[in-house]
Amino acid sequence: MIQYLWQKLTHPLDKWLMLFLGLIFSVSLMTLYSASGGDLDKVFGKLASMAVAFTAMWLAAHLKPNQLMRIALPLYILGFILLLGVAIKGDTVNGAKRWLNIGITRIQPSELMKIAVPMTLAWFFQRFESHLNWRHFLAAALMIGAPAGLVVKQPDLGTGILISAAGFYVLFLAGLSWRVILPLILAGVIGGWFVSDEGRCTKVFRQFQCDRVQILIDPEIDPLGKGFHTIQGTTAVGSGGIIGKGWQKGTQSQLGFIPERTTDFIFAVYSEEFGLLGGLLLIVLYVCVIGRGMVIAAKASTLFGRLLAGAITMSFFTYAFVNMGMVSGILPVVGVPLPLISYGGTAMLAIMIGMGILMSIQGDRKLMKR
Repeated sequence: MIQYLWQKLTHPLDKWLMLFLGLIFSVSLMTLYSASGGDLDKVFGKLASMAVAFTAMWLAAHLKPNQLMRIALPLYILGFILLLGVAIKGDTVNGAKRWLNIGITRIQPSELMKIAVPMTLAWFFQRFESHLNWRHFLAAALMIGAPAGLVVKQPDLGTGILISAAGFYVLFLAGLSWRVILPLILAGVIGGWFVSDEGRCTKVFRQFQCDRVQILIDPEIDPLGKGFHTIQGTTAVGSGGIIGKGWQKGTQSQLGFIPERTTDFIFAVYSEEFGLLGGLLLIVLYVCVIGRGMVIAAKASTLFGRLLAGAITMSFFTYAFVNMGMVSGILPVVGVPLPLISYGGTAMLAIMIGMGILMSIQGDRKLMKR
């Protein structure tokens, strides 16, 4: 009886993903304890968020891909309406209007769109699989641009980038032509040149967003102000050396020089205390999750499964790449957390729902083989 219940409880879970996620969460708790100065309230808060996230992942893993297809478009419409609600009557905190008060709590609808956008696009391409043409790709681009534009307007550039990236990955995997991709790359290069000059940049973007670009180019122009995050982050990463200074022995982190050291800049704490070898170990764990996700995508039984699994996996890569890049000073600081490591539950919840969807797609393939 107990064995039967255990099998019913765990049958949709992918053992490899569970193993890699468990190891990453172990690293997370250990690093958070050190980064917070031994604050057990933060550690228990993280454990509570992990319990909620694992429950959401388990529920998502129990959904069948055809059920995911049925809820994709309603979920997108709901998320878009909520984003419009944020734009009209959202709560403003620290100059950003990102939250919507629904009476019992405040929600951040942009997190919903990280899942809803790739789900809806995967459903869209599955529906028109037999006769795809450029009009479908144009419609898909509009379905990405509309919510991403609202999120960037809040302003939340980091989340806007993640939503756009998740949508673009679906387009790419659906067969977007290189004749379109190459001009987009060229436009990105021209865009980089455009924002490199503060005068030009402020004509299109807000001052603080342009400041981030200027600080990326030369953080020493304001070492105690806007460049402080970047300078302290790169200093901590570099000072860790090959093997690090040891757990709870990082001077930059323990003396409070690293800002946001339990959230966006927790990778600086980890690198200082565990060095290059610790950083490589974490990257290997991330690569294992990405590799497993790509295997699931490659073996998915439907176009919907392949596109959605691929987009979720590549979005996970984007999370890690952008966070490590901004902490290491090679990308602007855009407020993207280190996936599953940073303190905070909202982003972790979205990622774990994505992991549950991967397991759902994998489980469906097993059923198809029987």
